[in-house]
Amino acid sequence: MKIVIPGGTGQVGNVLNRALTAAGHEVVVLTRRPTRDREIRWDGETLGRWAEVIDGSDIVINLAGRSVSCRYTAPNLQAMMDSRVHSTQVVGEAIARAARPPRIWLQMSTATVYAHRFDAPNDEATGVIGGSEPDVPDYWAYSIEIAKAWERTQEEADTPHTRKVALRSAMVMSPDRGGVFDILLRMARLGLGGPVAGGAQYVSWIHDRDFVRAVDFLVDRDDLTGPVNLAAPEPLPQRAFMRALRSAWGVPVGLPATKWMAELGAFALRSDTELLLKSRRVVPGRLLDEGFTFEYGRWPQAAEDLAQRVRLRRVDRRRSGAGVPALSRLS
Repeated sequence: MKIVIPGGTGQVGNVLNRALTAAGHEVVVLTRRPTRDREIRWDGETLGRWAEVIDGSDIVINLAGRSVSCRYTAPNLQAMMDSRVHSTQVVGEAIARAARPPRIWLQMSTATVYAHRFDAPNDEATGVIGGSEPDVPDYWAYSIEIAKAWERTQEEADTPHTRKVALRSAMVMSPDRGGVFDILLRMARLGLGGPVAGGAQYVSWIHDRDFVRAVDFLVDRDDLTGPVNLAAPEPLPQRAFMRALRSAWGVPVGLPATKWMAELGAFALRSDTELLLKSRRVVPGRLLDEGFTFEYGRWPQAAEDLAQRVRLRRVDRRRSGAGVPALSRLS
């Protein structure tokens, strides 16, 4: 199939690109800064010649949007909103104008749309949409507005011949450098992988291979539309999440951090504490109801696999630097 991935140069885009290309599909990435084959320039705001690759494609997977790894200042929050809404609008316009529109449009969304809560999990049918929770910073509500606007823009696009699915994705865990798992592992190795602000807040996640398998599942199921949670079925409190990660790497201790320590750390990293402190207790209701099975449904096993892949990558890098064939080429 021909698959177009707007905004496909980040961690999740690379995960999908590798897997889909390895499966024999033709993958085209739309990016502001093309540097490789099968990458085409776009600005994420206006129609251009890039729209020609959508006409005649089979699948569009729109991942475009400003990174959330930043300080949640008013300008940055507005940039998050604009980049998501404008890119979704223009992808919808390209699909609407196509003589041969794609049969499915998978639109990235986020599990952050659900409320900060501890008492019960959020699925698509009974989950509580956030924005009015007590005792949380006011600006957290704007993240919810971004997520709702993102999904609403896709829903309102006039694309009657293209099935639309919104991917309410949890954090995608892969061994890639600079990804979420890489950052968390680095913290654990430095001894900083303990509970944050008590560690009761839930962490939702999905293994990269299950993320790809879920995308394949949604493509194959012609009857599924609307929001779908892409998250492993067992979210767990942050303290247990980091304990399992430390165990997978063999780190015995993780220093705890208070809320104000987390705020200082986030400020130093030019990030925001919402990413650490919000309780994202999200479960994949629709996927499970439709018969999808997870290869990595529990975090300890997923963390072990990811840690092992990081170790193998490091061995490969050392062997390549020494002029020895990498393990991946010996297998």
